Amino acid sequence: MSKLVQVSVLPQQQEDREIILQIALEKAELKKAEIESWRIRKRSIDARRKPVKLNLQIEFWLKHEVREEIPVYRPQQVSAAKEVAIIGAGPAGLYAALRCVEAGLKPVVFERGKDVRARRHDLAKINKEHTVNPESNYCFGEGGAGTYSDGKLYTRSKKRGNVLKALEWFVHFGADADILIDAHPHIGTNKLPKIITAMREAIIEAGGEVHFNSKLTNLRIEKEQIKAIEINAEKWLSFDEVILATGHSARDIFYLLHDNNIKIEAKPFAIGVRVEHQQKLIDHIQYHGDDENPYLPPASYSLVEQVDGMGVYSFCMCPGGIIAPCATAQEEVVTNGWSPSKRNNPYSNSGIVVSVQPEDLPNFKPGDPFVCLDFQKMVEQKCWEAAGKTQRVPAQRMVDFVEGKISADFPKTSYQPGIVSVDLNKVLPPLIAKRLRKAFVMFGKKMKGYYTNEAVLHAPESRTSSPVSIPRDPDTLEHIQIKGLYPCGEGAGYAGGIISAAIDGINCVDAIVRK
Repeated sequence: MSKLVQVSVLPQQQEDREIILQIALEKAELKKAEIESWRIRKRSIDARRKPVKLNLQIEFWLKHEVREEIPVYRPQQVSAAKEVAIIGAGPAGLYAALRCVEAGLKPVVFERGKDVRARRHDLAKINKEHTVNPESNYCFGEGGAGTYSDGKLYTRSKKRGNVLKALEWFVHFGADADILIDAHPHIGTNKLPKIITAMREAIIEAGGEVHFNSKLTNLRIEKEQIKAIEINAEKWLSFDEVILATGHSARDIFYLLHDNNIKIEAKPFAIGVRVEHQQKLIDHIQYHGDDENPYLPPASYSLVEQVDGMGVYSFCMCPGGIIAPCATAQEEVVTNGWSPSKRNNPYSNSGIVVSVQPEDLPNFKPGDPFVCLDFQKMVEQKCWEAAGKTQRVPAQRMVDFVEGKISADFPKTSYQPGIVSVDLNKVLPPLIAKRLRKAFVMFGKKMKGYYTNEAVLHAPESRTSSPVSIPRDPDTLEHIQIKGLYPCGEGAGYAGGIISAAIDGINCVDAIVRK
């Protein structure tokens, strides 16, 4: 049985294992001769006061204790096994496929977009030519939305499944082992493509299949049981187990289900703007002026307030990051953020969003599953029109927004397609703009210096989560009406990021195994 102890060290001591060991041994009241081995189990920054410190959880194995090493990933050869269709190759779909291979099932993955490398050409076209490929963009394609929008692995979903297993699989396929110990693990958009490729190759090597440019266009259901799927409106394939892991932006899937009388529901979501500061400012605020310390990473922040009965909070905060265009159709604009693994860009960005219930919306109708989706689409199209019907986005300096002034100029922005000066109070819906105005002032009191006209708001941040949920049985994880259909991940309303989506993919396969 290992022993755990909590210690704190200075940032400059984090690479000195002898000092860390000495401090931990004293805290645990142990001698070096009494231990067989040790490791850092968890690591987090404590920046609540000066000096900034690192909190470490140290795990010791005493002499004669066995440190059991269990293989992280244990594939089987499944080329002749029972087939499971997986719709979507985002984190939920890929992890479902990997779990199938472990469990002796053959995954057959259908991804509407392109492979992770080929996607890059379409992302470049959005940035340079303002052209959106509706099947290949920041949201659609191998790896899903997280691949080219940061790769943050934060999750609060500890009760949903095995977080450590999900992280260990990432390490097995090429991620840095630091993600196993960091409080806020992050891979980085520059490193994820290689990892995603390794996952796909493992699936295929074990006998599974991965098909790109393969879009689900219909379902065949008989006696409340899934029987077949149609791909690209031309080919029917028989399956009696289908995992629907299509992501939060696959609106056509919601319409497809509704047209087939398969129940879907409106779901609370959030909408707002993406805010960009200079990273140096955020470092200065969060590290209490100790922002020149070379041993400290770029600082992040987390903010939340209740404003007029609605939560306003930071979302997907990207230190040293870039704001990216994440539309999935030509006549809309959407922002998101990402960071490279080193987080070494000069900008910091974060979504600042207002949490919305269906009944809060002016277009609310009881029982309408599309009330939130329609509102989301309306905001994205209105922002597209306000910025000149390109992939530029409407923008405003923070204080100007609160005071209702159109910004005369802007500091440099990381958003490559460009920004257009507008009064966001006239573009965003009043219930959103009103609460954002109040929240920014409140956030400025929490973080001295955050409320500044050097910060620029980019609108909208609207794809925080799916505005529609696909209801499923809590025990079987099958749709409440259709046997063999497993709504999964963010698109179905059961995840809120890469790790929670990955865990949900694993859980859906486990449900099939139990069945």
